[in-house]
Amino acid sequence: MHNTSEIAKEIFTKWNETLQTKDKQKVAEMYSEDATFLPTLNGELKVGISGAIGYFEHFLQKNPFGTIVESVTQESADGDTIIYSGLYDFEIGPEDNREVANARFTYVFQKNENDEWKIIHHHSSLRPE
Repeated sequence: MHNTSEIAKEIFTKWNETLQTKDKQKVAEMYSEDATFLPTLNGELKVGISGAIGYFEHFLQKNPFGTIVESVTQESADGDTIIYSGLYDFEIGPEDNREVANARFTYVFQKNENDEWKIIHHHSSLRPE
């Protein structure tokens, strides 16, 4: 038996660590070919790896680092899909002048044919006050 919450946290941690590489291609490879992505500070719907690359090209310049504040996981009956939702804080900006963006998120992770977890949907938005 696996722990869905732990799997979701591990995937997020890997994603956050991949952000630290500043490599937009590596981050984008965590998404499926047909992923949908609604980013926090960009009003466009991003689709697939190319959409993720386009977004992360600019976002990574902000030196982002995310911290989960609160989260909930849900699992499909077959165990191949996890919905991970909650609140996170993102530190952004240069090392000597960091700001915190308080945001909410939903990730949908799905196992692919190679038994790897990929992000098939990602929505992030600033938390309302």
